Amino acid sequence: MFDRLSQAVRPAAKTFIGIGLLAAGAAQGQEPLDAMIARDLRTASAQYTTLLDKNAGQPGFPRTVEGGQVKLVGARDWTSGFIPGSLWYLYQATGDARWKSAAADYTARTAPAKFDKTQHDLGFMLGSGYGNGLRLTGDPAYRDAMLAGATTLVTRFNPKVGSIQSWDLWKNTSWTFPVIIDNMMNLELLMWAAKAANEPYYRDVAIAHADTTLKNHFRPDGSSFHLVDYDPSSGQVRARVTVQGNADGSAWARGQAWGMYGYTMMYRETRKPEYLAQAKRIAAFWMQHPRLPADKVPYWDFDDPAIPNTSRDSSAAAIASSALLELAGFSDAPDAKRYRDFAAATLRSLSSSEYLAKPGENGGFLLKHATGHKPAGKEIDVPLNYGDYYFLEALLRLKATLAAG
Repeated sequence: MFDRLSQAVRPAAKTFIGIGLLAAGAAQGQEPLDAMIARDLRTASAQYTTLLDKNAGQPGFPRTVEGGQVKLVGARDWTSGFIPGSLWYLYQATGDARWKSAAADYTARTAPAKFDKTQHDLGFMLGSGYGNGLRLTGDPAYRDAMLAGATTLVTRFNPKVGSIQSWDLWKNTSWTFPVIIDNMMNLELLMWAAKAANEPYYRDVAIAHADTTLKNHFRPDGSSFHLVDYDPSSGQVRARVTVQGNADGSAWARGQAWGMYGYTMMYRETRKPEYLAQAKRIAAFWMQHPRLPADKVPYWDFDDPAIPNTSRDSSAAAIASSALLELAGFSDAPDAKRYRDFAAATLRSLSSSEYLAKPGENGGFLLKHATGHKPAGKEIDVPLNYGDYYFLEALLRLKATLAAG
């Protein structure tokens, strides 16, 4: 969002890895990675032209395809920021002013999120649009919106628990203070705000949340529970359950990707070694899992007993690819190469006709075969706007890696 692309490639990691990736692809008769990225970005430009044209004048944000039609959601939907975020990435990739104009328009539409105290996803909702807009334009109005959102988000922090509450209790009356692994992704907004406003409290909240999650969400194998419910008066764990996974004890694929990404980002911001160690544990769980398909696009849950006759989640693959590319920048040469090679191989799969839509298809979205909420029967084998967002981010990170050589 804010610093992630500018920090994706670091001097210590410049060990001719980019050249190695290109050479490896050529030696195997594969499309060179730089050509693949260029092709993907052309496809993205064509698809998002279609997506915007189809929904011009409509109030809302394209989220997915439902019943053959693009489903639009409001500004307070947790996914609202990903459309402006993808448009900012297209502007970064192409320099085309039309993407800048469209990104600014859709970013402005997410303004209601700044003061929405019912949400824990303000990092997604504001960071993807306002954060990338600030990074690419320096517009001070974007800075102000981000600071307002951070101030709103910290109202959900409970110092006794040491976490930011996820959702409000209407979601489930048996919960008293739910925290989901997804919430790691919203901490970047607070880490940014601590620096931008010179206010340490935002950083303190983010670190407390990351520490509490590290203590209570993870299993010995590096996988995470989806939701931990706490007693808000004592901070004690009441339950460890799932909402979007197959079972309480299963490894919901996108949740593992959120965790890997979140702890990599928190290491970038704090240099706390335990965060880097956790990111690497999650990466090992992911990369070495016996039920990860050969194309590296996971089933929606690693423990679905219906595997292989169940749905994939291309959005989880995109998130994990972006996380691995950043994680490589904090790793020694052997690990860096493994992470980059794995991410590149995953992106090759996502760039294939199996997952990447042809221009004019898929409602205008990029990736096919994502899974949103299978237990609820929602958004199964469809495009998802956040899958596209992290796919574009991963492509730009890989492009930066190749350029660094």
